[in-house]
Amino acid sequence: MLRRSAGWVADRDRVPKSLSAVFGYYATTGVFDYRSLLLKTQVDSTMEGMIDRIFDEVADAIAEEFGYSDVTFEYDTKLLLPVELTLAYLYRHLDEENHDQAEEFSRLVTEALLDGDMRDAINDDEFEDFEVDVPVDRDDRRRIAELAQELLQARVEERLAEYPDNVRERYEWAVDRSEAHQDQDDEFRQWMSAARDGDEEAIEHIESEYKYATFEDKPALFTEEERSFPYLKTQYDRVGVIYDAMLQVYLDAGFPVDESFRRAIVFAIIGAQIWLDDIDDYEDDLREGQLTPVTAEYLLVDGEREASKAVVDISYQYLDRAKQEATVADSALTGIAVEYIIRDGRPEILPDGR
Repeated sequence: MLRRSAGWVADRDRVPKSLSAVFGYYATTGVFDYRSLLLKTQVDSTMEGMIDRIFDEVADAIAEEFGYSDVTFEYDTKLLLPVELTLAYLYRHLDEENHDQAEEFSRLVTEALLDGDMRDAINDDEFEDFEVDVPVDRDDRRRIAELAQELLQARVEERLAEYPDNVRERYEWAVDRSEAHQDQDDEFRQWMSAARDGDEEAIEHIESEYKYATFEDKPALFTEEERSFPYLKTQYDRVGVIYDAMLQVYLDAGFPVDESFRRAIVFAIIGAQIWLDDIDDYEDDLREGQLTPVTAEYLLVDGEREASKAVVDISYQYLDRAKQEATVADSALTGIAVEYIIRDGRPEILPDGR
């Protein structure tokens, strides 16, 4: 009765999404852990302080470069939720005296993720997320982006030297694999362009080598059934591998992160990429010829209504599995985060998404 009532509350339009996520997770799993809400407050405070210190160092470098006495720097990114969830998980599983070590390592991970994200932005000539409170033109903004990325890269290199060699090796492996996926982008775009012109061979390439691509080296993280999930290989290489490696470096550095938590994070990240970013960016990606699971489904499935339903089903396949694994990992906060992702999606904006 309580779980049915929680589900009813979660589905009310006037209830804030954050609260809906809490009730929705309880309704589907029977798990209500008030300690998770307290942990969120603690983690939010820790991460905000950490990011402020990182950005203050960047701001000082910008001020010195451009001759200002004071600069405020901000960088908009969605990359850091898994770090917050991991820190919350470690707070639950570490003794109090080991929290400082987890926070220090999480700062290294945060700097590494920001470094990689900034590097991608610079390679793509996208500088709008590098925000300062002084007048700048496009060339200035490029230089600011380069300064920020160079500082973070230097910090990561310096900090990695403090940990065992396998931590660095894991990090470099993930970067190489992610960049290899980016190197395929031109080929993906060619397939998409040809498929839109009705080329059957291109459609077959998208079906077999993008939607159902196979792993050369099968990650032990996934079961045989899961390796047949649509788009798993390409989306693991696109976004999942970074967070899988992130959690493995926590393990390499001696922090207790179990496999179910890793699985929850990786499935959540892949699901969120499709359910939030790829759906929201559908029109832009279509215009720019960018192949994603969403643009692919509209090429592979007959009829817009059937394609939109396929996108929803595929997204839920990942997000439901993430929620299941969060429960196994005893990480209610991760399950609530997945529930929030689900409630934040907007499939109705897709063609015939209703």
